[in-house]
Amino acid sequence: MSEATPALRIDRVTHRYGKETALDALSLEVPEGIVFGLLGPNGSGKSTLFRLVSTLVPVQEGNLSVFGLDVTRSQSEVRSSLGVVFQAPSLDRKLTVRENMECQSSLYGIHGADRTERIASLAKLMGLTDRLNERSERLSGGLKRRAELAKGLLHRPRLLILDEPSTGLDPTARLELWNALTGLRNDWGTTLVLTTHLLEEADKCDVLAILDRGKLVASDTPENLRKETGETVISVTTNEPEHVTSVLEKQFGWKPTRMGEQIRVVTNESAMRVGDVLEALGPAALSVTVGRPGLEDVFIRKTGNAFLGK
Repeated sequence: MSEATPALRIDRVTHRYGKETALDALSLEVPEGIVFGLLGPNGSGKSTLFRLVSTLVPVQEGNLSVFGLDVTRSQSEVRSSLGVVFQAPSLDRKLTVRENMECQSSLYGIHGADRTERIASLAKLMGLTDRLNERSERLSGGLKRRAELAKGLLHRPRLLILDEPSTGLDPTARLELWNALTGLRNDWGTTLVLTTHLLEEADKCDVLAILDRGKLVASDTPENLRKETGETVISVTTNEPEHVTSVLEKQFGWKPTRMGEQIRVVTNESAMRVGDVLEALGPAALSVTVGRPGLEDVFIRKTGNAFLGK
């Protein structure tokens, strides 16, 4: 934890919908100037936390602050420090990119030469300069997301929060969006907090918090989380999962996890001989692969459950 005031501090926050607990005494801190990811499957509490941070719903229990400002007592000041990009598109399809940005500027009282300068600089940053006069409905998915980002940055927030920013984007558009996000961190020093269910996106974050059923189960750099999990991942594809699980448990002393037609094991044995596994399993093993742990393995190790994404 940084000794400086964090961009976001969440202290024992609990939130319920009736009898259902969406967040369970959640505590974490987000240092300033990084890309911070919240990873978890549907129902893990990501979107609820997003609504609390963006001041859309009140905090029920615990404390939540943005740059030291309590979101309940200093709501107006907190909102001025925040930029928000929702999962659902917010562009007016019939307006041009420039017109969308001008409407957003008016909401924050930004007018005249200042508005013109901000729109121009953000359009350049997001690669939208030659698209400013194009109607939003004609933009590709990736360009629409970049236009959403530009809108959210017009009032120059210190903290930008994004709810599932890659939803509906193809791989190329996702890469373009990520380049824009890291550009904000590197060039403007913006702190970014994003929710995601995409493992490849989570792996690009500076720090990653894994949520499961409203609880924080891990928080560290993706690299450290993988190192902590183990040295080697062994995956066995089989039509006889019960038999394979039994053999791996009894003969090797492992604790396998079943994921569809695959049986996966994470071990600290760095030099595992695939031949030993093949010999022990015989024809029950259709294939055996060996690799390094990924974030899916981290999630399994921390929660005991397979990562199901959405």
